[in-house]
Amino acid sequence: MSRRFGARTALTQLSFSVAPGEVVAIVGASGAGKSTLLELLCGLQQPDEGTVLADRAVLMPQHDALFPWLSAAANAALPLRIAGVRPAHAVRQAAAMLDELGLSGYAQARTWELSGGMRQRVAVARTLLAGAPILCLDEPFGALDAITRAETQRWFAGVLARTPRTVVLVTHDVEEAALLSDRMLVLSRQPGTIVAELAVGSPRGPEGRSPADSAVLEARTAALAVLHEAAGAS
Repeated sequence: MSRRFGARTALTQLSFSVAPGEVVAIVGASGAGKSTLLELLCGLQQPDEGTVLADRAVLMPQHDALFPWLSAAANAALPLRIAGVRPAHAVRQAAAMLDELGLSGYAQARTWELSGGMRQRVAVARTLLAGAPILCLDEPFGALDAITRAETQRWFAGVLARTPRTVVLVTHDVEEAALLSDRMLVLSRQPGTIVAELAVGSPRGPEGRSPADSAVLEARTAALAVLHEAAGAS
């Protein structure tokens, strides 16, 4: 598929597939069209050429976008409310999900009472409760400090181990892509197109992979080499 905005081409001749239950990471330089790609997958934009064939997908944007006047459970329950679930029942379902995601006791907390990692967990709970078979995550941990980010990555790997989902993960962090995904797709600078497809050669465990895992190091090194080459070519 291709996507243009006036005279600017954001994505061109881009084609890939994702298997059910697979985690695919999209990496590339800023402005490569990664966020546009996720919006295309979720039906929020339409391609100028080509076709998107996918089950229903839900987008988790780069920032958690929680409403400060709502509790953590009420924020997570929003997809259920939109679907017509009664408020009290929706909040109970959301609170149960927060318990599963390690936020037991925080259902009634307001956003300012939560750490960055906790807020991200609420946002992930909201995304999971949307019930879509495909999760499109746009830099979900990008706003976190290094320690919190590492902890949240391990937590999210555990979520996927317990409740497998099909995931398309956009990240500028090549190591994060290697830690969490089965396969990495490297985009060129605009107009964005896939210039490399790299499999991560070790299985995802319940706590993800270690940064010292040889498969992670190999995938990270290969992806960085492709990105540097693409930057030099541009």
